[in-house]
Amino acid sequence: MMSDIILLDGATGSELERRGVEIGLPLWSANAILHAPEVVQQVHRDYLEAGARAITTNTFRTHQRSLAKAGMGDRAGELTRIAVEIARAARDGEKTDALVLGAVAPLEDCYRPHLAPDADTCHREHAQCIEHLVEAGVDMVLIETMCSAREATAAADAARSIAPSRWGISFCLADDGKVLDGTALEDIIPAIADARWIGINCVAATVLARHVAMLRSALDIAGLTGDAGPRIAAYGNVGHADGHGAWISTDAVAPKRFAEHAMDWVRAGATVVGGCCGTTPATIEHVSSTLAEAGKR
Repeated sequence: MMSDIILLDGATGSELERRGVEIGLPLWSANAILHAPEVVQQVHRDYLEAGARAITTNTFRTHQRSLAKAGMGDRAGELTRIAVEIARAARDGEKTDALVLGAVAPLEDCYRPHLAPDADTCHREHAQCIEHLVEAGVDMVLIETMCSAREATAAADAARSIAPSRWGISFCLADDGKVLDGTALEDIIPAIADARWIGINCVAATVLARHVAMLRSALDIAGLTGDAGPRIAAYGNVGHADGHGAWISTDAVAPKRFAEHAMDWVRAGATVVGGCCGTTPATIEHVSSTLAEAGKR
């Protein structure tokens, strides 16, 4: 039933940039926590007003490793706490039953799995990040855009020990439906089977339905479909990067078309949907209204 679908928010980084906030590396979206906290809160509020039932904290780059590149590694806990406070304030002022999800990103690069540190380092650094999020009061930890099975497993182990039953994980997949390091989904599922949801994000909305079907098949193989299994999450981009790093928009840049693609993800098995790079509150509003209309049929 459409009423069972959890609607996530959309992009934070690209939306902050669209609103004129500087998001250059190495701080990227974390820069807004220091210099534009009111814009971050308004982005959260706009997504909630658009229909989102969960918002994601602006913590994609607040782990110590990323902040250290800007000489701010000692402020990881502080900036994570502020980001969570901003999200919680937006939620409490707009939609008190919405979830605040604590975003946990890859330690290095979302698309270059070979840069992922060794397993022990991944576990230690992700554990620190997850502890900061839980101490700050997130409702759930969301490990996302994972491109390395080694790092994903380590982050999941950390979440399992710090926030048992309150974590989910999402992967960035190649065209063949494998994690970017070449790991097949069915090979990694057993290590993350107790996640509240398992998903795919940061790939073009136009191909995500096929990836959702692959994930559902992997969960079938593991015997994890149905009420006892994790939810399937899907939140895609409005486009993709080409081989030279240039951004190529698809038809999903139009909110109405993005919503139509999102319905394909639902039909493929997703029960958690939202937006990633390039999406806006208008995107989420169209997904919300499309889900509502489908629920009337």
